[in-house]
This record gives sequence, C-alpha cells and structure tokens, in this order.
Amino acid sequence: MIIVRAELLNEEMRKCNCSDTKGGFRVTGIQKNLTSLEKYLTLWIFLAMAFGIGLGYVYPEISEIIGSLSIGATSIPIAIGLMWMMYPPLAKVKYEGLRKIVRATETKRIISLSILQNWIVGPLIMFILAWIFLSDYPAYRNGIILVGLARCIAMVIVWNDLADGDREWAAILVALNSIFQIVFYSLYAYIFITLFSEWISGTSVVVKISLKEIARSVLLYLGTPFFGGIITRFYFLRTKGLEWYNEKFIPKISPTSLFALLFTIVVMFSLKGEYIVSIPMDVARIATPLILYFLIMFFVSFAMGHLVKLEYEKTTTLAFTAASNNFELAIAVAVATFGLASGEAFATVVGPLIEVPVMISLVNVAWALRKKLYGESS
Repeated sequence: MIIVRAELLNEEMRKCNCSDTKGGFRVTGIQKNLTSLEKYLTLWIFLAMAFGIGLGYVYPEISEIIGSLSIGATSIPIAIGLMWMMYPPLAKVKYEGLRKIVRATETKRIISLSILQNWIVGPLIMFILAWIFLSDYPAYRNGIILVGLARCIAMVIVWNDLADGDREWAAILVALNSIFQIVFYSLYAYIFITLFSEWISGTSVVVKISLKEIARSVLLYLGTPFFGGIITRFYFLRTKGLEWYNEKFIPKISPTSLFALLFTIVVMFSLKGEYIVSIPMDVARIATPLILYFLIMFFVSFAMGHLVKLEYEKTTTLAFTAASNNFELAIAVAVATFGLASGEAFATVVGPLIEVPVMISLVNVAWALRKKLYGESS
C-alpha cells in the first residue's frame, strides 16, 4: 500500500497543474518516487512486530536487559525511539503560521470536536467496552481504562504525518491534550476506576497519581521533540533560508522518523514477546475492546469532521488524535500504582502492541476515505 509523503505534493502540483480545493490537493495519475521503506511501510511494520515477538520469545532475558535501561518507569530505549520518531514531523510544522491558523473560521469547530471526542466520548467508550469484555478480569479492565484516559501526545504525530493530515493542527491538538492531561488525568482516574467501578461492582480501587509524574511524562515524550522542532526550524530558517530547509534538511531527516518507528516497535514487542506467545488468550481478551475502541473513535471522529465540512487534512488529524492513546503515561501509572508484574501493567503494555497495527491500517483507510469522500486520490 502506497503512503504518499506530503513533502512531494507541492512539487507534483507544479508538474501536473493539479487543482487546490479548500486547501486540499486533487492529485491523479502521479507516480511517486518513494523509497522502499515508504512504499512498503505497512509490510516493514508487521515484520518489525514479528521480529520483536520472536526476539522476546527466543531470548526472554532481553526484557530484563531492556528493563535495566530504565529510569523509574521510563524505558530509555523506548523514550529515545519515541522522541526521535516525533522529531522530524514536528520539525516540519510551520510554527510561524500557528497564530493565523488558530484565528481561522473553523478553529472553534475543530477544538470543540477534539475536546468532545478526547475528553468525553473517548473515556466513556473505553470504560463501557472494558466492562463489557473484561467484567470478570478487574486487573485487565482497570489497565485498559487507564489507557483510554491517556490521550495521545506522541505516536499520533507519526500516524497523522503518514496519512497526510494537517501538521499544524496536529501540533495544536496534541498540545491541548497535554494541558488537559496534566489537569484532568488524576481526576478522571478517580472518577472512572474508583467511583464508577464501585457503583457497578460494589468494590473500588484507589489510584494515586502524581501530577508531577504526569507533567514529567508530557514534558519528556512531547516537550523534548516539540521544542527540538521549534528550535531547529527557526534556527535554520534564519541561517539557511526556507528553500534550503525544505529541499535539503527535511528530506534528510524525514526517513529517520520511520527508522525510529521500526526500532520502537521492535523494542516494545520484544518486551512482551514471551507473554504474547505463551498466553495468547489473555492478549486476545485485552485486544478485543482495544481494537473496537480504536475503530469506533477513528470512524466517529472522521464522520464528525466530514459532516461539519472540514477538509481532509483537518478531518484526518481530528480522527487520529481522538483514536490514539498515550500508552507511555498509562504504563507508568499502572506500574507505579499496581506494580510491574500486575495485570493492570500487562494490559497497558498490550495497548500499544494493538494500537500500532490498527493505526497503520487506519492510515491506509484514511487514504481510501480521501478518495471516496473528498474526490482526491493518491
């Protein structure tokens, strides 16, 4: 499946007199000069997943080695992979134009829909699915509820970039999610896991979450590549100019994001490779509500964006920011609250293992919807 790189579009527009419709590109019959990595990214991702599972199963001690490379609940290899994976897309964001973007007429619609999906609909859907499919497995249930409460601030940047979503709006919505996450995550965990669960089952679980821990997670996984992208863009625009930045620097760093993605996938899947093979039914139990959650959130958000007449790029950004989750924070909270060997921690780790293949599939779905609903083809 061909994933069209956004940086090629302007050049192709000049070559073929393609029309610009409401900021979106109507491109037909163009042969893209993609690298093998870009052209077969879906295949490479599934191979990375298989390699990681095989590595973790054949050499189970690798999880201990990777685990030793941690500071608290933060895995250094995963943190490096995630931060570098996000850096190239964030370096492409036109930060100098964000003020104009947030003043646009559709700003209220986009922000309102994002808040609705991320902070009302999303947590409720995950909570309902958790109780439907995991009512007899309280540890797993609480784990995926924690995942549902943690709105994505990291990998969504890559999924959005691959689907040619709006980079500037992705940066804005991710920053908005980060603020809401710091303020509301602890309160949401108390409401959904302690109060609501007690009303249903008669028993409650107290989840103690430090605001400092949440802020640290946001600063590490989003703040570092975010500020790196800002500093890089403004420094090189001033010293080298826009043409050099777009034609020399960005093409050099863009492929490194995909290598970082594959590296991160291998590390994540190797950590739980032994469990995925040895207790597949537990993984399947946890996977079922997660898959449904990702699909429901993506398609509902995409439909909402389309119904309020947002263009493809903004609709796609809205859908991916609503469907993705901040598994790094969920894992850190589960480990700190329930312990590394707990069912809650295991469920949060399964989260990204399911999210990765589902999201890469939805990238291709987004391109198909672009053609069907917006009349634009890749």
